Amino acid sequence: NQFTDKNVCVIGDLIVDEYIDCFPLGMSQEEPTIVVSQTNSRKFVGGAGVVASHASQLGANVHLICVTGHDKERDFAAKELDASGVKYHFFVDEARPTTVKQRFRSEGRSLFRVSKLSQQAISVDRQKAIYKYFAEIVKQTDLLVFSDFNYGCLPQDLVKKIIALAKKYSVFIAADSQSSSQIGDISRFKGVQLITPTEREARIALQNHDDGLVVLSEKLMKKANCGAIILKLGSEGMIAQTKKAKKPSPITEKLEPLNSNPVDISGAGDSVLITASLAMSAGASLWQASLIGNLAAFIQVGRVGNIPISSLELKDTLSW
Repeated sequence: NQFTDKNVCVIGDLIVDEYIDCFPLGMSQEEPTIVVSQTNSRKFVGGAGVVASHASQLGANVHLICVTGHDKERDFAAKELDASGVKYHFFVDEARPTTVKQRFRSEGRSLFRVSKLSQQAISVDRQKAIYKYFAEIVKQTDLLVFSDFNYGCLPQDLVKKIIALAKKYSVFIAADSQSSSQIGDISRFKGVQLITPTEREARIALQNHDDGLVVLSEKLMKKANCGAIILKLGSEGMIAQTKKAKKPSPITEKLEPLNSNPVDISGAGDSVLITASLAMSAGASLWQASLIGNLAAFIQVGRVGNIPISSLELKDTLSW
């Protein structure tokens, strides 16, 4: 219920996810290639856009800051964000497209993906413009969320300046830096209160492929100088870890996955990020926040596509 009192700013990569349903026709006789026939296509707002949409549908007052192209995908995202009640500010860069990820699926499974994107860093002028806009709203912001996909929208110098300004006004800060088909470093978001990497992203950030999960989490928190971590383990659930005052050792909790038959796992991490950070900014402990994040993931993986989770859905799930 306290989510409705929160002013949230989401900064990061806007993505349009397109799901293309296909009917398998068989193998080509000319070359070893699977042949399919397209039957249906659906689009959803993803990336930082769905993080902002989740927050808005959960009751928060939300600002979204992102970079887009001047194209039909930007227009689609604007329409969807309007419907979700998100106040968005697009910094248009005509030299780069709005990121689109196409998922070709058949009988409930993904065949392959095609991405249209640019990975070069945005210009210094656009970085200055984004910082200026954030500076205008920071005094009214309770929660800042970085939703980073490493497509060039969050250069390190801009991240450092935004974090410093947010900390000046005691804003709760959470960050996620996804490294699925690309490489990122979650530890570059230094001094934030919460990070939510996958195990792979944590190991990439530390170049550590040997330590157990508790030690891995402890080392990543130390490198990032962050207050807490939710380490996402996919089908194995998640680990929530923090440090208690006057105790040198980390405090850890393991949460099992709640949905044993996921329909679509994409977007699960985004739902964990925003629900857990919203909960902590409202005064919840990491343990309460990670449980709410786990419930949000349960809802998200039970359906196809990035559909914003509503407060009513979350409350219904909590009451089971």
